[in-house]
Amino acid sequence: MAPFNFTHSDASTFILTGIPGLEAAHIWISIPFFTFYIVSLLGNVTLLSVVGKEQTLQKPMYLLLCMLALTDIATPTFVVPKALGIFWFNLKGITVAGCLTQMFFLHTISVMHSSTLVTMAFDRYVAICNPLRYATILTNAQIAKLGLVGFIRAVLFILPLPLLLSQQTFCANRIIPHTQCEHIALEKMVCGDIRVNRIYGYVLMFVINGFDLTFIALSYGLIIRAVLRISSHKAHQKALNTCTAHICVMLTYYTPTFFSILTHYFGQGIAPYVHIILADLYLLIPPMLNPIIYGVKTKELRDKVVKYTCRSSADTKFTQSSADTRDDISSGLQCPSGNCQIVREYVNQH
Repeated sequence: MAPFNFTHSDASTFILTGIPGLEAAHIWISIPFFTFYIVSLLGNVTLLSVVGKEQTLQKPMYLLLCMLALTDIATPTFVVPKALGIFWFNLKGITVAGCLTQMFFLHTISVMHSSTLVTMAFDRYVAICNPLRYATILTNAQIAKLGLVGFIRAVLFILPLPLLLSQQTFCANRIIPHTQCEHIALEKMVCGDIRVNRIYGYVLMFVINGFDLTFIALSYGLIIRAVLRISSHKAHQKALNTCTAHICVMLTYYTPTFFSILTHYFGQGIAPYVHIILADLYLLIPPMLNPIIYGVKTKELRDKVVKYTCRSSADTKFTQSSADTRDDISSGLQCPSGNCQIVREYVNQH
C-alpha cells in the first residue's frame, strides 16, 4: 500500500486509517461489519413496516419502538459505508467538514437514542404503576412531542462540539487512527488549547448520561416498589415481563458505551485496535440486537411479523400457482372456430 504524504497542503482533509495494527485483516474484519449492518437494516425496516401496516400496533409502546428503530438505522449508516470504503477500496480521505458533520450526526443520534430509552422507561412506569390512566397520559401525540423534545435536546447539546472544533487549528499530521470521526479522536488532532472543548465534553457526558440513567433508575425503582405491593406471584411475573425487553435493550446500549469510555480514559496500556473495535461494536451491536430482542420478547409484535411474513410467502406462491394454472388452461384450450387468441386473452385477463 503506498504511503500517504501529509503536508500543510492537506489542510482540508483528514485520513481515517481504519483499525491500526490490523490493516492486514481489514478484508476479514469487513465481513462482520457488513453482516451486522445488513441484519440491522433488515430487522429495523421490518419492524417499521409491520407497525406501519398494522393498525393495532399503532400505539405509544410501538411508536417508541419505531423511534428506536430509526436511530438504529441511522447510527450504523453514518459509520459502516465509510468503514467499508476504507476496508475494501482504501478510501481513507475525508474532508474536515465531512468529518465534523459525521461526528455531529453520530453523537446527536446517540443522545436521541438515550432519550428514547428514557421515554420507554417512563412508558413502562405509567403502564405498571398507573395503568388506568395510561391511555390519557401517553397518547400518540404525546409520544410524538416527547420524541421532538428529545431530538431538539440532542441537537442543542451536540451542536457546540463541531462549532468549537471548527475554530481550532489542526496539526499537520492529520491521521485519525479510527474508522470514524468521533469527538475524542478529533480532539487529539488539535494543536491549540482544547480545555474548553474537554470541559464541555465532560460536562456533556455526565449531564446526559447522568440525567438519563438517573431517570431510568428512578422509573424502575418505582416499578419494583409497585410490583412488590402486588400479592399475586403471577402478577409479579407478568408486570416484570413487560420490562424485560427494555432492560435488555438498555444493557446492550449502555454496557458497550461505558466500556468504550473507560478504555479511552483509563486504558492507556490497551492496544489501540481494542479501543477502535469497542467503539465500532458499540455502534453496530445494539442496532442489530434491538429488533431481535423486541421480536422475541413481545408476543404481539412477534405474531404480527409472522403473520405478514407468512402472508407474503403465501401471496407469492398463490400468484405463481395462478399463473401456472392460466398457462395450463390456455395451452389446453380447443378452439374449433379458430378464435384461440381471443379466448387465451380472455383467460389471461381473468
